[in-house]
Amino acid sequence: MLSQAEKFIVKTESTLLDFLAAQYPQSSKTSLKKMISHGSIGVNGKTVKNPVAVLHQDDEVTYRRHSVVVRAHAPFRIIYEDPQLIVIDKPAGMLTYGEKGLSGSSAYKELKEYLSSASKSRSELFVVHRLDREVSGLLLFAKTEEAQDKLKENWHDFTKKYRALVEGILETASGVARSWLSDGPEFKVHSGREREGAKYAETGWEVLKILEKHTLIELHLVTGRKNQIRVQLSDMGHPVTGDRKYGADAKWERRIRLHGCFLKIRHPKTDEWLEFHSDLPRGFLVLKTDEWLEFHSDLPRGFLVLKPEHEKYK
Repeated sequence: MLSQAEKFIVKTESTLLDFLAAQYPQSSKTSLKKMISHGSIGVNGKTVKNPVAVLHQDDEVTYRRHSVVVRAHAPFRIIYEDPQLIVIDKPAGMLTYGEKGLSGSSAYKELKEYLSSASKSRSELFVVHRLDREVSGLLLFAKTEEAQDKLKENWHDFTKKYRALVEGILETASGVARSWLSDGPEFKVHSGREREGAKYAETGWEVLKILEKHTLIELHLVTGRKNQIRVQLSDMGHPVTGDRKYGADAKWERRIRLHGCFLKIRHPKTDEWLEFHSDLPRGFLVLKTDEWLEFHSDLPRGFLVLKPEHEKYK
């Protein structure tokens, strides 16, 4: 949302559009261009309608539009947005990108529709990485093809961390999982020895909390292979709770306890390092069996859930 009667002093030379984008990172460039073309922006007391007008140090920029620009309601939490990229908190159960792009429900489709609605025009959106449908957490998209190329080119230099609730108690406080992964039948990824077609995968992990017969751990993704964390934890004998596809106990609610909690990237345009955080989703550490859910299906949500001390990690 943009406010009215605001004044700014220019620190370094830039175009008017770039300057406004820095002041209002939650607004699209299309919205900012409309604000300029409608005569709402003044520079040193004079209305300026050219978005590429050059601003100089100590120029005074005034926003004097009388109405308030309101963004459309986002379908999920937006962590960060600027003209180059957007970071969202993807809920579990949603695809990153549908098999045929805009067909079916996906984070890509919902976000693209939101951006287009907010700017009142068609918005571009580009996939940088993916989260499995069942995985929640930080998901980064680019708004330009140039930003996408830059982010993907440097993806291996960025820091990606996840938190998982796994079955059993790990024998050591930390470690590194290394294996070679390849696609197998039934859409499953398999771990094995180095061979043609297999891709090297490496994940660091650290125990955060032991919760009776389960362990909350944090994982540092060194490589980014399909289903990497889920497969390697299963290989260790500690599958992600609820991940029946990779050997988790079927008695627990079918909800995979894996969440992208931290992302550190270099901005594709400014080269500034940016850090993003996401807390564990509600109920992430609360375990319920399928039989429990069926028996209590008529009770209000959360009626019988007592939050233990470890819920402070949510």
